[in-house]
Amino acid sequence: MRYLHTMVRVKDLEKTMAFFTLLGLRQIRRMDSEAGRFSLIFMAPEGQEECPVELTYNWDGDEGLPSDSRHFGHLAYEVEDIYTLCQTLMDNGVVINRPPRDGHMAFVRSPDNISIELLQKGEALAPAEPWASMESVGHW
Repeated sequence: MRYLHTMVRVKDLEKTMAFFTLLGLRQIRRMDSEAGRFSLIFMAPEGQEECPVELTYNWDGDEGLPSDSRHFGHLAYEVEDIYTLCQTLMDNGVVINRPPRDGHMAFVRSPDNISIELLQKGEALAPAEPWASMESVGHW
């Protein structure tokens, strides 16, 4: 058995792709089905094409999205500098739901309400402001 990918349904494909691009993922494969009226976009971190997230976009809409169902849990990514990435995300309008107060872990949500865990590569960074005193927001 071999891991293939994680699939998530998305409501706004462009916003969601922009969000994952901010995280450092890039499109590695795309399939558009005229007959099925959907697109499958696979995005992965550079050099880790074997670990993609599949964004499934239904052309005729998906009125159930976004909901707060977290039936699959979350996606987790190891990052080089959690503070820099969280600042980049905030500068681009992304809410940091669980700030990296400990220099190790943060949670954000995609435009489709997908929970994303960010984990600092290696040892935790030293606690630093504004993160150390920032409160959690919403669900993560």
